Amino acid sequence: MNFTATALDLSTAALANLPLYHGYSGSDITGFPGPGSWLIFGVVLMPVYVMTVAWFVGKPSQPKTGLLGVVYLVGITAQMWIGMFLLTVLIGIVFYGGAPEPIPWPF
Repeated sequence: MNFTATALDLSTAALANLPLYHGYSGSDITGFPGPGSWLIFGVVLMPVYVMTVAWFVGKPSQPKTGLLGVVYLVGITAQMWIGMFLLTVLIGIVFYGGAPEPIPWPF
């Protein structure tokens, strides 16, 4: 191999092993108890809460259909939360040099 190819291979390998860390540490906590969370879970999702309760206490009541709806809601919610969690960890590792605070790095 010539010198240029070797230098290019070494620099490419070094860049591939280096996270895109820019030195910003952010805040000390990650997560839930902020004003936006209370707004979303308390106000924005109120129609979903009312709808879910109405499935079981409304007339005519169909518990089997209500349980199916609850299973769908839980499944969709879990899918979104798990996806956001994994994406948050990935963004933390790539751009901030490590996973968010409560998660030890390396795993």
